[in-house]
Amino acid sequence: MDKRRISRILFSVKKGTISIENAVNELKHLPYEDISFAKVDHHRHLRQGVPEVIFAAGKTEEQVVSISKAMYKKSKRFLITKATMAIYDLLKIKDAVFHPASGTISVGEKKRKKGNVLVLTAGTSDIPVAEEAAATASFLGSRVETVYDVGVAGLHRLFDNRKSFSSARVIVVVAGMEGALPSVVGGLTEKPIIAVPTSVGYGTSLGGLTALFAMLNSCVPGIAVMNIDNGFGAGCLAHKINILI
Repeated sequence: MDKRRISRILFSVKKGTISIENAVNELKHLPYEDISFAKVDHHRHLRQGVPEVIFAAGKTEEQVVSISKAMYKKSKRFLITKATMAIYDLLKIKDAVFHPASGTISVGEKKRKKGNVLVLTAGTSDIPVAEEAAATASFLGSRVETVYDVGVAGLHRLFDNRKSFSSARVIVVVAGMEGALPSVVGGLTEKPIIAVPTSVGYGTSLGGLTALFAMLNSCVPGIAVMNIDNGFGAGCLAHKINILI
């Protein structure tokens, strides 16, 4: 439920094309709908500019489907992260799209895109997290460009793609191992940078902690750092920055 739909309902009441009773019925689940095991926050888009997104990990497939259908009934759109093909098959919603690279399922993605979010990865193994960021920003209405496998082990690959920096409003940089790429990119551009550490790496990468600490300790000022593997958070922040500039 977003501002546009609420405005349409209220305008219809004013014109007399919808009864007050029907309008109340449409709005009765604001600010949230209690479905026993979850309280679906239909009001979140009005408060935050980003609708509630369904995090599938830790939920049963049936719970994810029930929450998704409650959201679809009210807004005809939703995004599920950490999703599986099994959840997609159970949804049985014609417009739903499963994005296997990012592990997301989306319905009602905004067609008109704004600005430009650039998503970079250090390695190919970082792509799933980067795709989650890209899918999230795109779902919310940002135009997204991706450039993958341009890490510090071969900086010429990054330099070959520097033209992409100029058209970007914000850059998401996803890296595992030692997590050095955000600092390198930050030294080459004035654009806002969102760094995302991934859990990719050998033993002393400590499941992404080494990359996280490296990004937090970057000598490049003004880099925002997400939690480990949090492509969704990066996509949300990138979209909010992108539409403000």
